[in-house]
Amino acid sequence: MPTDEHLDHRPPRDQWPDRPYGLGNLRYDETINLADMLLDRHVRAGHADRPAVVAESQRLTYGALQQLVNRIGHGLRGRGVRPGDRVMCRLTNRPEFVAAWLAVQKIGAVAVSTMPMLRARELAYVVDDCAPRAVVTAAHLLPELDRALTDAAHRPLVVVAGGDGREDRPTLEAIATNGDEDLAAHPTPRDDLAIIAYTSGSTGTPKGACHSPMDIVASADTYARHVLAPTPGDVFGGHPTLAFTFGLGGLLVYPLYAGAATALLETFTPADLLAQVVRERVSVLFCAATTYKLLLQVPDLEQRYDLGSLRLCVSAGEPLPRPVYDEWVARTGVEVLDSLGATEMFHVFVCQQPGRVRPGATGLVVPGYEARIVDDRLEEVPRGTPGLLAVRGPTGCRYWRKPDRQREYVRNGWNLPNDICVQDEDGYFWYQCRNDDLIISAGYNIAGPEIEAVLLEHPAVLEAAVVGSPDALKGQVPKAFIVLKPDHVGDTDLVAELQNHVKRQLAPYKYPRRIAFVESLPKTETGKIRRVELRARERDAHADS
Repeated sequence: MPTDEHLDHRPPRDQWPDRPYGLGNLRYDETINLADMLLDRHVRAGHADRPAVVAESQRLTYGALQQLVNRIGHGLRGRGVRPGDRVMCRLTNRPEFVAAWLAVQKIGAVAVSTMPMLRARELAYVVDDCAPRAVVTAAHLLPELDRALTDAAHRPLVVVAGGDGREDRPTLEAIATNGDEDLAAHPTPRDDLAIIAYTSGSTGTPKGACHSPMDIVASADTYARHVLAPTPGDVFGGHPTLAFTFGLGGLLVYPLYAGAATALLETFTPADLLAQVVRERVSVLFCAATTYKLLLQVPDLEQRYDLGSLRLCVSAGEPLPRPVYDEWVARTGVEVLDSLGATEMFHVFVCQQPGRVRPGATGLVVPGYEARIVDDRLEEVPRGTPGLLAVRGPTGCRYWRKPDRQREYVRNGWNLPNDICVQDEDGYFWYQCRNDDLIISAGYNIAGPEIEAVLLEHPAVLEAAVVGSPDALKGQVPKAFIVLKPDHVGDTDLVAELQNHVKRQLAPYKYPRRIAFVESLPKTETGKIRRVELRARERDAHADS
């Protein structure tokens, strides 16, 4: 019989956030199997021939996907994976990821997806933290995993997708070859574990966020249902990795919950993504804000590519600058819905909504959630006043083996994502910065992303990141790291021009006193700028001053 040992690593219930279910449709059975909700029920309804997953080299209907999922599920279970066991998925955005993830859910195990670009040291930490029973990995990602397992204390079974197997390391193809194509879905308790999602580590050591089957279905019944309004005729596309909850929701959970199709792109280039949108008639596009900037650099974008299938574009991971939004809409005619979410919350909880976009704002609270701006005592501040964002709803933070961080993130039942925002009189939230990204200069509070947005309006600037740089007189001053567009030269004249550009748009104390032109900005695999790394560089550079 399975034990509940895996549940002991979640915080006790008195440390959980409040999870109000304010919408009438958020009523769920005592057991929820995600594979049944996302896959089997569509086959039972007679939609086995409907496309589910499309990729350049492979296409799976709901019926074919179900058969593959069932075979993999039997193969994992036959090799000792039991309900509650963790299974690490190290796969790129291919149909095998979808099938393996659903198979893990179907047998009642817990999916732990890791970013493909993680290195051995990072992987060893995750392996020892969650102790997976098995790892399903792409063959080309195996070398880094092998190095990680050399250093890790835990030794899982390794299953290789797309490679040569051996007795102690079977292939995914082999375990799926002879498996039974019928498999009953495990009756997973609705508040049990479904996934452990590790944060991208943009502000330090990754933390495992626990989410239940009910969390994931509730996200689809709130954000997806009321904002995206998917139909079976939709095709979801984009390039965030499925290992990241932004990609998992947008490219797996939400399309399959609606009976729609997902179009997967294994490797990203702007041209490849645009070609996929045209080829597969993608209607809902999920991308990071940086991706839209890159797509807009494609010459004659609107003439070379027929983007008429798009009805919605979603952006998350970083604030969407107003100039990027304006140019995208002007050139494509399609709204981009800027969004704020967190791995700890599973997905989006504040976002722009179709037909109600206020350019430059982050958006409105997602139906089913509550959000407010509070001070350090968790007391709500007046509208128009910057403060900490507090949010609660049907999903919330429950860290794996991190009781101290749990108490920081959840206070009085509210989730505190550590974001500073302003809420206007109409209820729109305006993202300012991460609380730890706030620059305090001569007593003034300065939000780096506000300066970044103005810099991005300049025709020479492709990307910008602004952090506090140590200063003997002011404590800190804003410093901008800038990636220029092609054919622009970073010289003293451009420095002065950019500083004056900011002075004309913002209060004079906010302009970047220092500017560095760089080839690239440090980023996480999910596309977030690692400002923590830039701040560390500045501290080191000024350590002796």
